[in-house]
Amino acid sequence: MKLNRISYENLSVNVTYSQFESENGPTEYHAILELSNSGMEAWMQFHEIDDALKRWMREPFMSKASLVWKRYFVTDAANQKDWIKQKGDEAVSIIQQPVLNGSKVALWAYAVEDITVEKEEDGPTIALRPNYSHIFHTQLHEPNGDSYQQTHKVFSSYIKSLEDSQCTLEGNCIRTWIFVQNVDTQYQRMVIARKELFDEERLNPNTHYITSTGIEGKYIYPRVIMTMDAYAIRGIKPEQITFLKGYTHLNPTHDYGVTFERGTSIHYGDRDHIFIAGTASINNKGEIVHPLNIKKQIERTIENISILLEEAGSSFKDVAHLLIYIRDIADYKTVEEYTTNNFPTIPKVILLAPVCRPGWLIEIECMAIKEVRNPQFKDF
Repeated sequence: MKLNRISYENLSVNVTYSQFESENGPTEYHAILELSNSGMEAWMQFHEIDDALKRWMREPFMSKASLVWKRYFVTDAANQKDWIKQKGDEAVSIIQQPVLNGSKVALWAYAVEDITVEKEEDGPTIALRPNYSHIFHTQLHEPNGDSYQQTHKVFSSYIKSLEDSQCTLEGNCIRTWIFVQNVDTQYQRMVIARKELFDEERLNPNTHYITSTGIEGKYIYPRVIMTMDAYAIRGIKPEQITFLKGYTHLNPTHDYGVTFERGTSIHYGDRDHIFIAGTASINNKGEIVHPLNIKKQIERTIENISILLEEAGSSFKDVAHLLIYIRDIADYKTVEEYTTNNFPTIPKVILLAPVCRPGWLIEIECMAIKEVRNPQFKDF
């Protein structure tokens, strides 16, 4: 994994990106774009982020790459949505999770070489490789009802869309991100609805769940309590999927009433994709470790992620990006110093987004990419 940083002349934007290269397949890029000058007018901040993205995509080393995915982290989604361009074929996600460097917006972008990206009308973005179709749904939402009703409708709609793509929730969905407005009060009803739907789709402790992040987040419409992004792969086989447990440090999530996997490793012929769910300071009894101590909670969270990566035959040297969520804005400096000192070159962003349990002060998710040779599987 190569880790790089670019700052463009006349733009107050830093582009930090990872570059995974393989002898047998396309190069993948993950980038975090953040502003270095938060004093600009709001509209200009969005303009500079998009300008920096265009310049990055025009770099000579990106000549064979296509943009697949971008997620905007914003401070005021309802008022800022009109500054975000959604006219391309790439998947676009907008979520109100304030960036804690003081700016109005940050961007996570994903690009891949030698890939065809198609956007279905009112449907998902599909990124096509010779052996697999990568299906990205973003901003799935329902404006009516409480979090329980909205979750039922969102998942039902998603399951139907997967069926239209000859996929199933059980066999093809790899990753979800569920954003819940007022997570302290609305999360539990979402959990109940998700479990009911999972039971119907044969997702249970005896089969498997889906790697997920469930976190505070607000969509562009205030009435939407729950919104979801999701990633599925058409063409994947069950033997290519390994679910990560980390039982020395973590317990099964169903022990405390939720239904998601801690992590998932996807095995291709030329690489493994390792998706780590939102992970917090927890032990293998489901207890919060180091209550009220942000520094210790960071350390335990990183330790837990390391255990999951190790189970997948990986480590932080393979991590392509970090998304870091904290509950208390006053903890930003501590978290920023720790992550900069320990992971100075990994693309990362620190966001204000309370976790589903008030006692968890921090949650971190990541993705890693590891070069391997699995001759029994088709290349990425």
